[in-house]
Amino acid sequence: MTTYWCEYAWQRSTLTRGALVEAEDGQITAVQTSDTPPAGGHVLRGLVFPGFANVHSHAFHRALRGRTHDDGGTFWTWRQAMYRLASRLDPDSYLRLATAVYAEMAVAGVTVVGEFHYLHHPPGGRRYGEPNVMGRALREAALVAGIRMTLLDTCYLTGGIDTPLSPEQQRFSDGSVTAWAERALSEPDRGSVRAGAAIHSVRAVPAAGITELASIVDGRPLHVHVSEQPAENEACLAAYGRTPVQLLADSGALGPDTTAVHATHLTSTDVELLGSSRTAACFCPTTEADLADGIGPARELLDAGAPLSLGSDQHAVVDPLVEARSLEYGERLRTGQRGRLSPDELVTALTSAGNAALGWPNAGRIEPGAPADLVAVRLDSVRTAGCHPSQVVYAATAADVHTVVSNGRVIAVDGHHERLGDVGRLLHDAIEELWT
Repeated sequence: MTTYWCEYAWQRSTLTRGALVEAEDGQITAVQTSDTPPAGGHVLRGLVFPGFANVHSHAFHRALRGRTHDDGGTFWTWRQAMYRLASRLDPDSYLRLATAVYAEMAVAGVTVVGEFHYLHHPPGGRRYGEPNVMGRALREAALVAGIRMTLLDTCYLTGGIDTPLSPEQQRFSDGSVTAWAERALSEPDRGSVRAGAAIHSVRAVPAAGITELASIVDGRPLHVHVSEQPAENEACLAAYGRTPVQLLADSGALGPDTTAVHATHLTSTDVELLGSSRTAACFCPTTEADLADGIGPARELLDAGAPLSLGSDQHAVVDPLVEARSLEYGERLRTGQRGRLSPDELVTALTSAGNAALGWPNAGRIEPGAPADLVAVRLDSVRTAGCHPSQVVYAATAADVHTVVSNGRVIAVDGHHERLGDVGRLLHDAIEELWT
């Protein structure tokens, strides 16, 4: 048994001072209060959160950070740079890059990631001898970094509505829903990795394919990019006479196991459909800002019944606390009102709601039966000094995370990964390899 004494611990909506957390075999077995640390226990000063969930990740996009701003551009010009990067990756380089990216997440407090994975095949759409070798590279990377993963294997069939795949997109596609299912659904849950599914978007999977896929995913987490860009909505309305959310609803793709990623440009009917079906919504505020996507209706979705979670998507920033704060700031900018989302709602999006969206419903809580995932944040840094612990989410950044425990094991201390060492050097080497 391992014991962690937390100076302060975030337990659901309660801030506990002096929480003694006992863990065995990676799981919390008991939580009680104690004014003083026990002899031999790990002392976690500051405020201890449950592990953070990064619900939406494209690991390979990390290699684009700081390389797409020469001429401003748009989401669509950024996408061309992303395609060029994708063409450079193979299973070995993907393993090295993803390991570094997941290590960066780990030192920032992420203990579970949802990897939206569509980089399946070699460039040109040929096939690897092992059909899931790229996905297995991601699984291995998460294992090495010490975090859990839900691999959201993504179906990608068209280059746009009624548009064939471009040469760059060929490696994303299995050709049909049936072929995708034969490859993707053959992968079972394995230990710290869960097998999920994804529809890339209504642009990349036709309506009939969405219906077919939704009927065969067998209760796995199902994620889909939804209404990220106005052009996506316009194309969907022109082709189907419905918004993307309405199309997904009519195709049987909404429900408690589904997460709508971005959900930026929604109608009031869209909000009601997502909320009434208990479909979750994952916002990626720093990516949506970086790509000038817009600001989605977070408060309205939450009020309608759609749980909110957070992701770093293209990793323009890997900082869960900044993502949470940006969710509230987006609401303030959109409405002119403060306090649209409470600290507890922001932490819930970061922790329990994010874990649930990834198929880990018992995680993201400091309570018996949950994975022993703990993130200790300093309360005495230049950013957090003087903050009341209940409001530290408005001030802290990943630089204030001093200890990260995943599945009962310390994986990062003071920005240093316990197994992989200097994460900055790891990222530098993996990314430079791709661009030289």
